[in-house]
Amino acid sequence: MGSRCVGNDMKQAVRPAVFALALVASAAFAKSWNGIEPGVSKKDDIIAKFGQPSKTVSAEGREILAYYKDRAITGTTQAQFKIDPKTEIVERIDVFPGPVIDKDAIEGTYGPMCPIGQALPNTPCFVKKITDDFRVYYLYAKLGLAIFFNEDGKTVQSFIFQPAK
Repeated sequence: MGSRCVGNDMKQAVRPAVFALALVASAAFAKSWNGIEPGVSKKDDIIAKFGQPSKTVSAEGREILAYYKDRAITGTTQAQFKIDPKTEIVERIDVFPGPVIDKDAIEGTYGPMCPIGQALPNTPCFVKKITDDFRVYYLYAKLGLAIFFNEDGKTVQSFIFQPAK
């Protein structure tokens, strides 16, 4: 569940960012972002809402619509929508926030760490995980949301929205 930037100028590390992002609660399947819901919304919904992307590429059997630079969506440095080319349904949204967001803001917005060794609460909670390159991320499985932190382990690098498991 890592995150990668699209395009040569996008391969640079993106500054930590936080949350002037209008993150919207969603239906039962996934956390939506700005009205786009993974597993439900279609490519045409994205273009109708945000206009033509900065770049469209194909990678790993998916079409990726990337919005950055002069077409960056408000509150982001970049947003990527990964789409199944056959169904045109959004499978995943990667958001690189513009403002700096810290762990306290994340926990205050989405919920605390899940209790260890106890039944999971009915409200969202996260499990702290580590990537292969030893970066921390929070997995909110009930929301279909993973939040990746910068190397400092304190500020957000990106949000990944996909159908809940």
